[in-house]
Amino acid sequence: MSTSAQHVFPRFNPGLVVMTSGVASLIEQGQFNPSPYLLRHLAADWGDLSDNDRHQNDDALKSGEDRLFSAYEVGPNLKVWVITEWDRSVTTVLLPSEY
Repeated sequence: MSTSAQHVFPRFNPGLVVMTSGVASLIEQGQFNPSPYLLRHLAADWGDLSDNDRHQNDDALKSGEDRLFSAYEVGPNLKVWVITEWDRSVTTVLLPSEY
C-alpha cells in the first residue's frame, strides 16, 4: 500500500506572523482556521486574485521589493486576506473590513 503526501515548502520567509482581532475572534469561536490559508500564501498560491494581481505578486516574490497579498474566499460570507510586508518582516492574517 502506497501513500503519498504532498509537502509544499514555503517560497519565502513570512517574518513574524500575526492576526487581527477579527480573525482571532473567529478562531476563538471555532469558525475559522487560518492555517490552510497561511500555508497557501507561503506556497505562493495567491487565492482569489485577478491575473494582474497574481503577476504583481510573482514579480514581488522575485524582486523582494513589494508586499505579497493573497485573498481567499473561505465561505459564502467570509473572506480573508494575508499580507506579507515588502521587507518580509511581518505577515498579517486579516479580514478585509480590518484593512
